[in-house]
Amino acid sequence: MSATDSTETGCTLCDLPVEGSDIIVDGKPFCCVGCRDVYEALGDVDDIAAEDVRRARDGRQADREVPSDHEATFLEVDGMHCATCEAFIESAATTVEGVSDANSSYVTDTVRIDHDPERVSTADLQDEISRLGYSAYSRDDSFSRRRANNWEMGRVAVGVLMGMSVMLQYLVIIYPTYFGGLFYGDRVTKFFETALASSLATPFYVVIGALTTIVLAVTGKPILQGAYVSIRTRSPNMDLLVAIAAVSAYLYSTLSIALGGEHIYYDVTVTIIVIVTVGNYYESTIKQQATERLSDLTSVQVDEARRVRDDGAHEDVAVEDLEAGDRVLVRSGERIPVDGEIVDGDASVDEAVVTGESLPVRKTTNDTVVGGSMVTDGAVTVHVGEDATSSLDRIAELVWDLQSGSHGIQKLADKLATIFVPVVLALAVVVTGIYLLLGNGPTALLVGLTVLIVSCPCALGLATPLAVAAGIRDALARSIVVFDDSVFERIRDADTVIFDKTGTLTTGEMTVVDTDLEAGLLEKAALLEERSSHPVGQAIAAKQAVSDGGTVESASNAGPEDDVVESFDSHRNGVTGVVGGDEIIVGHPDLFRDHGWDVPEAITERIADGRETGQIPVAVGRDGTAEGVIVVADDLRPNWEETLTAISEDGATIVVLTGDDARAARRFREHAAVDEVFAGVPPEGKAETVSRFNGTGRTVMIGDGTNDAPALAAADLGVALGGGTAMAADAADVALVDDDLSSVETVFELARATNRRVKGNIGWAFCYNAIAIPLAVLGILNPLFAALAMGASSLLVVTNSTRPLLSDDE
Repeated sequence: MSATDSTETGCTLCDLPVEGSDIIVDGKPFCCVGCRDVYEALGDVDDIAAEDVRRARDGRQADREVPSDHEATFLEVDGMHCATCEAFIESAATTVEGVSDANSSYVTDTVRIDHDPERVSTADLQDEISRLGYSAYSRDDSFSRRRANNWEMGRVAVGVLMGMSVMLQYLVIIYPTYFGGLFYGDRVTKFFETALASSLATPFYVVIGALTTIVLAVTGKPILQGAYVSIRTRSPNMDLLVAIAAVSAYLYSTLSIALGGEHIYYDVTVTIIVIVTVGNYYESTIKQQATERLSDLTSVQVDEARRVRDDGAHEDVAVEDLEAGDRVLVRSGERIPVDGEIVDGDASVDEAVVTGESLPVRKTTNDTVVGGSMVTDGAVTVHVGEDATSSLDRIAELVWDLQSGSHGIQKLADKLATIFVPVVLALAVVVTGIYLLLGNGPTALLVGLTVLIVSCPCALGLATPLAVAAGIRDALARSIVVFDDSVFERIRDADTVIFDKTGTLTTGEMTVVDTDLEAGLLEKAALLEERSSHPVGQAIAAKQAVSDGGTVESASNAGPEDDVVESFDSHRNGVTGVVGGDEIIVGHPDLFRDHGWDVPEAITERIADGRETGQIPVAVGRDGTAEGVIVVADDLRPNWEETLTAISEDGATIVVLTGDDARAARRFREHAAVDEVFAGVPPEGKAETVSRFNGTGRTVMIGDGTNDAPALAAADLGVALGGGTAMAADAADVALVDDDLSSVETVFELARATNRRVKGNIGWAFCYNAIAIPLAVLGILNPLFAALAMGASSLLVVTNSTRPLLSDDE
């Protein structure tokens, strides 16, 4: 159901259930205040869901209707490298009986196929896609991923080794005949010329042809496949340009051998295939090195659950084996496997990974809990909900949906190829025809071949991958990981930059920022909070206070050393206990009133003021009276203001998006660089918010947690802080390994520099073509010199790409 089809059970923005919510605007229900605010603020944007926005932007069919008996299967596909691959796989997959829809993305190497599992299995789908020349396998199949990487390396090795064998024959025997006595003496040169012109040279040529065939078929397979796909989809691309030149030289040479000719140009085929393949492999290797920097990220999804049997005993079972009505025991430090309701026990539950809320909430009997959240204190028995599903798993599926639907863009070189291919082919045919009409039959084919070879865009083919590799390389040097090669094209002109709050603009860690307690009472409060696992309690237990002068002092050095915690109790809104003979309460004023303690009006007002600024003030009292306040806050990241200001000055709209309440986001609302702040927005609502902004222009989302993953995947470009979760990194296009927020601006700078480098490389390539093609048409160049000129232009592109992108590297 789309957002536009909201019913009484679905939120108008994010489609989450609205049961228990009474937020209705103009007859439209909302699950929370955050979704309502987003809808009202972006009401002038078409009311369409995330997938609809993306597909509308790509000119694709907006509606995705999945039959009730169909399920979605997500596969990883190796070999996709352009938008034509996406269209080809989707077209082929939807022709399979039992498949209702397919969406693929070369950006994330993901394809989603909606199919009837009774008619076509996942294994059948893998086979169907693999028959197309790609390699399809399950997303968690690490063996297949390694095998695909090994095949890629093997193709490069075959190309280099076989190519060296071919080129050695040319360097030692064939090339000397083109350059007279430059290599050898006249007698040796004459001997080679005579031998190569005789029938005895045919086996020699056949051996070279066989080696070249291996290079073309094995190393050049991805290029030939890309050319085939471009023909099938009627979308000429760089692969087609490269394949035309390589195959033309190969066919001409093979025909020459068959007719007893002595001029073979297998060296052109080998050079073209190997140069382009090595360039692409270099780019993928740099990307792989970057990805390995994130190997320390861990998944937060739950695989097993501790089910409670009827006899009270426990058994470990796979989460997928849980059924509605089962009971599962979750202890401190463990994640709740599925959504449900607590039937026994009470505990503090950290739901930040799912909801984005920075603080745990106290849960007790009859309270609902979400799968994926963490029990931080206590233990609970959870009654499995009706669907036996996890909110975290639903987020994961939403991420995969968005990834498979996030189609790539046509690269600049491929766009040029759509014009260049027909022009070059037409030129070669016309020139060949003119020479035939002039009676130069033998020369005609040679000139036509030369035109195709000099037009071969080796330099053009290397322009993008080498420039992108330079961008990834320079980003990695700054602890920035770029996951795919389309990032630098997609980020060019960002219209909206959306920041998550908790864990992105803030550190996500609580610290004491102020207190008016005398040192002895602060010490006792800290000793009591050492027994608590709540983040606020842990911050107080750090025993630090900020003095008026701004220095941090250790409270443990200020109080008595013989204090002992004689009792401790944890409550929903604070802790109580006896420390050193004094009865102590630390928590919300309501906890004091529940115990009949006095809370002075001044303390109540200070707590209210602190909450209005997004801080967390807690009262501390002793023996019946609240005596002061400790103020705890989620630390802001260094340079957050400078980062927002710098991006804003580039002309982008700055938006802050958070699952926390409005008070926690107030400080950002007041910042001059921030244009919009949306608070209290659930993960699905975040994705929809990003989609709404997608409708107004290019959107960048910056976040860190699992709850941000759908929004990261929905954005035109997702940036994840490396200290976040694995799911966030998986959904993002860029990850900041060292959690330095100021690196966001560096990403923009690198993108602009990379685009300049791509255009510079393409400029070099076209300058070469502008000179070489007329010479070839006039018959001044032969295929050998055309190949040398092609190599020289490629060398210029390679040299240009090795230079640092940003001036501070020079």
